[in-house]
Amino acid sequence: MSASTFPDDFLWGGAIAANQAEGAWLEGGKGVTTVDMIPHGKDRLAVKLGQEKRFALRDDEFYPSHQAIDFYHRYQEDIALMAEMGFTVFRTSIAWSRIYPNGDEMTPNAEGIAFYHALFSECKKYHIEPLVTLCHFDVPMHLVREYGSWRNRKMVEFFARYARTCFEAFDGLVKYWLTFNEINILLHSPFSGAGLVFEEGENQEQVKYQAAHHELVASALATKIAHEVNPENQVGCMLAGGNFYPWSCKPEDVWAALEKDRENLFFIDVQARGSYPSYTKRVFREKNVSIISEPGDSEILRHTVDFVSFSYYASRCASADMNEGNSSAANIVKSLKNPHIQASEWGWGIDPLGLRITMNMMYDRYQKPLFLVENGLGARDEINAQGEIDDDYRISYLREHIKAMAEAIDDGIPLMGYTSWGCIDLVSASTGEMSKRYGFIYVDRDDQGQGTLARTRKKSFYWYKKVIASNGADLS
Repeated sequence: MSASTFPDDFLWGGAIAANQAEGAWLEGGKGVTTVDMIPHGKDRLAVKLGQEKRFALRDDEFYPSHQAIDFYHRYQEDIALMAEMGFTVFRTSIAWSRIYPNGDEMTPNAEGIAFYHALFSECKKYHIEPLVTLCHFDVPMHLVREYGSWRNRKMVEFFARYARTCFEAFDGLVKYWLTFNEINILLHSPFSGAGLVFEEGENQEQVKYQAAHHELVASALATKIAHEVNPENQVGCMLAGGNFYPWSCKPEDVWAALEKDRENLFFIDVQARGSYPSYTKRVFREKNVSIISEPGDSEILRHTVDFVSFSYYASRCASADMNEGNSSAANIVKSLKNPHIQASEWGWGIDPLGLRITMNMMYDRYQKPLFLVENGLGARDEINAQGEIDDDYRISYLREHIKAMAEAIDDGIPLMGYTSWGCIDLVSASTGEMSKRYGFIYVDRDDQGQGTLARTRKKSFYWYKKVIASNGADLS
């Protein structure tokens, strides 16, 4: 691999989310958000899925987001470590409830704006471009209680006000924006994805797709506002990526895989193309879904994104009978276990070629620049007798996926950059664990919230520093 495989202006870095890293859940005027209600332990999944209405905290549960890794107080130390690795981009998110604690106020919280202004200024001090997600799996709980979250059309107005506030407050500091993180997860994890909880007997598909419509309108409106505030702003959508492979060459399995891909790509089809795809008419009819839209929605949706960002951890498999008790629950997006690839300790398939396949499919479909904003291996890291963390398994995973990115670039795909997930250890969104680690930097904290929070460089820290310095040419 030559240095020219990656463009000279390729952005190298890492990614975190406010709700998994910041902590300080009630400091600086911040309001309570959906993720603050999601416990670690046996009830976590039911709450995430919106099956258990959780509007109050319980004394017998641990809520990992409340302190997380205390990035709120330690961001200067952490940004300095990222700069030491050579980051040119750092993906993070703004906690909506730091800017608007309830979500429906007319004026923002000055302390929240000051915090993010300081954070982004710290990035710029090291010549690191912030890549900022407006809504990364956190909705102010007031909006859930009072309005039903994204099932309510009023959310479009609230989000547009929040987005404009951010674009204006951080103009000159941030030019790369994402509207909603992994927007398709709304269908699979409705409470964590969009603050949705369900009433007994209601058509959940109707609720989810109506909420999706509101998010899509809000995303397009935010894109329009971003370009009005500063024409240099670049706005992307964000997909939980990974193609579905047919379980076999049986035509029914091929069709099932196509349907599962469409289910996930539906959101990006709208955000990147500017209208609902033709296949949704039949999907909605068969799910008994009737989208309520307002005059002007079609025009708003035409404000398409500038680039398509995505996460990639694993490919997936689908068959015509995959819902008959044979699908894997390793990830929130259900999949059959692929016998041709290895899997992580948490059951996520390891498939670097799948990344190249996904990138080719997405560019063929959208013809917009791509940005890989999440990718990594969740693993248990052990500190040896010398106080070191030899995470060769992580290096191996990342090496093969960076090679796949290079192949995709050689295929002719414009890739803007790469931000590996959890560049510093943080709370796992799926399980709430700290022991499921992704980072180049170890954080001393366990699954029960105990530890000093001290930061330690792993072996992968020095490896990734070398990768960045060589612009992806040296992966040894």
